Amino acid sequence: MSYQLVIAEKPSVARSIAGVIGATEKHDGYLQGNGYLVSWCIGHLVSFADAGRYDECYKKWRYEDLPILPETWQYIIPDEKKQQFEILRSLMERPDVTGLVCATDAGREGELIFRFVYQMAGCEKPFKRLWISSMEDNTIRDGFANLKPGTDYDPLYQSALCRAKADWLVGINATRLFSVLYHKPLTVGRVQTPTLNLLVERDAKITNFKKEKYHIVHIGVGDADAVNSRFSDAAEANAAKAACAGAQAVCVSVTREKKTEQPPKLYDLTTLQREANRLFGFTAKQTLDYAQTLYEKKLLTYPRTDSQYLTDDMLPVAESLVSGLWGLVPFAKGQNTSPQYDRILNSKKVSDHHAILPTAEFVKQGFNGLAESERKLMSLICYKVLCAVAGPHIYEAVTATFTCAGKEFTAKGKTILSPGWKELNHRFRPSLKTDSDEDAEAVRELPELKEGQTFADVAASVTEHFTTPPKPYTEDTLLSAMERAGAEDMPEDAERKGLGTPATRAAILEKLVQMGFVQRKGKQLIPTKDGINLAVVLPEALTSPQLTAEWECCLTEIAKGQADPDEFMAGIEAMMQELIKTYSCISEDKQKLFQTERIAIGTCPRCGEAVYEGRKNYYCGNRACQFVMWKNDRFFEERRKAFTPKIAAALLKDGKAKVKGLYSMKTGKTYDGTVLLADTGGKYVNYRVEHRS
Repeated sequence: MSYQLVIAEKPSVARSIAGVIGATEKHDGYLQGNGYLVSWCIGHLVSFADAGRYDECYKKWRYEDLPILPETWQYIIPDEKKQQFEILRSLMERPDVTGLVCATDAGREGELIFRFVYQMAGCEKPFKRLWISSMEDNTIRDGFANLKPGTDYDPLYQSALCRAKADWLVGINATRLFSVLYHKPLTVGRVQTPTLNLLVERDAKITNFKKEKYHIVHIGVGDADAVNSRFSDAAEANAAKAACAGAQAVCVSVTREKKTEQPPKLYDLTTLQREANRLFGFTAKQTLDYAQTLYEKKLLTYPRTDSQYLTDDMLPVAESLVSGLWGLVPFAKGQNTSPQYDRILNSKKVSDHHAILPTAEFVKQGFNGLAESERKLMSLICYKVLCAVAGPHIYEAVTATFTCAGKEFTAKGKTILSPGWKELNHRFRPSLKTDSDEDAEAVRELPELKEGQTFADVAASVTEHFTTPPKPYTEDTLLSAMERAGAEDMPEDAERKGLGTPATRAAILEKLVQMGFVQRKGKQLIPTKDGINLAVVLPEALTSPQLTAEWECCLTEIAKGQADPDEFMAGIEAMMQELIKTYSCISEDKQKLFQTERIAIGTCPRCGEAVYEGRKNYYCGNRACQFVMWKNDRFFEERRKAFTPKIAAALLKDGKAKVKGLYSMKTGKTYDGTVLLADTGGKYVNYRVEHRS
């Protein structure tokens, strides 16, 4: 009997596929049955080798060895993943395996994961591609009934390979270059650095912002409040108020304009991450993780999509889904609507995957058994689907203009004619506890007004206001900025614009935080001192979102088979050579930019210089002095007491410190005592307990 070897990206996905195609017999690292062997990767089983594998000299970071441009790329298998790789290789080599099915995630990275394993194992057997957008049983069955030749996805693989190589080249060379120049590890990336620069530029605008006061004059015209334009001078505003108080106001014009707000589009990953951050405070990574879990539970379609539309042939799917959701989600019950599907169907705007949808399995199961975070996300996605097919929000915008004491005042209001999709919005917001501080949309209706209408003895007032700086980025607004970055330089038909991809943006934000270049303050993302300095010292070629967006656009063209991968890589290599050549040295002052600021905790009892806290000790700033107090000194360890900066500061100031909770090895009890600094002038500092209390 011959077998087809199916390789999934994760064990959970492999089990779902195996259950549908009848491979139910369990073995070590794979499942078997019905003519199939089903196994899995564990994320990236194969990766690019570190620079040190190419040449021994690269194990040290030196300017002289840059740029590092491999002629033949080398690959490694991490030790913790070798066992699963060997299982896959042995399955590929089995004589009864006549072909393979690539069932990794249907996207650029999934293609790369499979191809690396396939090539590293030296496999030459033919393979086909499973390309599906959900893990539902019917979708898997349909996918296997319509497998595509693996060669159809060669351009996608070339795009993925170029992305990985470009990241490696920029990351290795730029990181080493600036780390060597500034004597501090400074991680540089082709997407993360422009993203950091967005944060730094916003921070600079906030820091340099100068608050300005302005005033607005109000008059009461019946039940309406009309306002004048801004006055920067308080005296002018008060003079206008005095002139209007008790005077007559005349309505000189009333304009009514019927306006329509179309329903929102369906979710792609980025818009889902943005709204989940704004409403629930989820980080982009958390949203992606929750969505991936729901996908693997067969409750959600493939989340790593950049499309907000469905293909034209998905009308029956959409109709069935919407019909099921009306009775399932609490905020939609009792709503009478005629769904309008034409706005969400557009095959031309779907590339790899359609917009994110709940599955038919979710409609059957509902919210049962879901964690609170998953319930919130599914509710949000259901809400978006129902809004997208609801009617438009129609209202009449009314603007009334008045004159009073020779000055012009304006009052604005709106009258809702048809709530449309915003009725769902009104119902949804109170249905879940959210972290959003957004107020419900204020709807102010003006009283009936006519041209020529007069108002005698009007009341007038002045309110004081201040201009406000730009707001710090949140993950919501930063994801939006990443998506738009460089878009003005992109061709109109470019499928992917901005920094990174929907699937990678969350990881970029997390990495910036982990590296210490960005910190979270509530929902806000704030660049640190090191982050600001890094963005300032790097060249525009590495911080420009336009350039990075162009790379991403080119990768999309490669995936279509419309651009040359070799030409793209030659451009990246040339850029690295020019970068190394340009930044050969920096001034001594600039080298101090990233030095950790030292804070003195006391004065050295031997030489009088400042004493600083180190990672393992408290040391004298005078190198010739050699005075040092070790944090792991046996005196404190035997007494089971941490040698804190507070204790060290007291010892340096007074020669003694009151310490609570000292452990007695003789009695096995703790006690409070006064510790003396008994410095003998030798290599090691001594301490003793003066008395117990």
